[in-house]
Amino acid sequence: MKSNLKDLNFQTSIREQVVPSRKKVILPPWLEVAKPRLIPLLLATTLGGMALTEEWPLSSPKLICTLGGGALAAAAAGALNCLWEMDLDKRMKRTSNRALPSGKLSFNTVFLGAVSCTFAAAMLLISGVNYLAAGLTLLGLCSYVILYTIILKPRTTQNIVFGGIAGAIPPLVGASAATGHVGLSGWWLFGLVMLWTPAHFWALAILLKDDYASVGIPMLPSVKGSAFTVKAISRYGWATVFMSILGAFALPEGGLLYLILLLPFNGRLLQLINRLKSSPDDLEKAKGLFRWSILYMFGICLLLLISRTQLSVDFEHQSMQMFLSLKAYFNY
Repeated sequence: MKSNLKDLNFQTSIREQVVPSRKKVILPPWLEVAKPRLIPLLLATTLGGMALTEEWPLSSPKLICTLGGGALAAAAAGALNCLWEMDLDKRMKRTSNRALPSGKLSFNTVFLGAVSCTFAAAMLLISGVNYLAAGLTLLGLCSYVILYTIILKPRTTQNIVFGGIAGAIPPLVGASAATGHVGLSGWWLFGLVMLWTPAHFWALAILLKDDYASVGIPMLPSVKGSAFTVKAISRYGWATVFMSILGAFALPEGGLLYLILLLPFNGRLLQLINRLKSSPDDLEKAKGLFRWSILYMFGICLLLLISRTQLSVDFEHQSMQMFLSLKAYFNY
């Protein structure tokens, strides 16, 4: 018994060292398997997809049904991911004390919960939003569980590049919830999330490369090393910056304020990437980039919402009038 407690304390201390969180938050087992830390960002990009449409803002009932259905589907995807990787989690230091590997929850209990959440999400979206939003949400769930977790993750170093589709679908859900279809603006945010995902995830994978290597998961840093990975992060980081600028044209209005406020977000992202590039094995720099990448995507979504306010629209109109006045003055 003492030996088991000693092993558990050792595993906990290892987890606190490698997981980039300031403090370990202990969640109830049933909530832990839902991976609630991932859900707020998925919902934020859903809101971003809505803000890119002419129909923004949505009515409260439709907004609640869309976000509620998305949260339930994300919880189901997290639980199914935990079920599939239960044996793998037992062998990894940072995951060995999770609810399923440690026996806090049974397989059947989690599976029933995942099925119930999936069914509830589908019913909520079909009844309160539309069939397209419901279908896209279920497509995101299947992409995460089947495409990423089962097919790509154990087989290729590019797993997160193509598996990132799952995390990029919420903007399409938001756009379809607002309009009943997915327009070019929704696809822009989908593309931005796809480009942002590898840089975001590989920064975390640098921190956990030894853990992944120990169980044979071919994450890029575990196979190619940190220096190679940071070069890839830099390429995707620059692509993310260029794609983010196009958001000024994707917005129906308010793009000028979005573009101005975007500058510090992109500047900080590139600064942290360059710092990591100078020291690819520096875990503190990798941790800093990972944390900022999360704030970056939240920030992008916040800027999209701000850009749709009347204040932003008025700022754009007044700036355009000032520009035209100056142009006329110098032409005269």
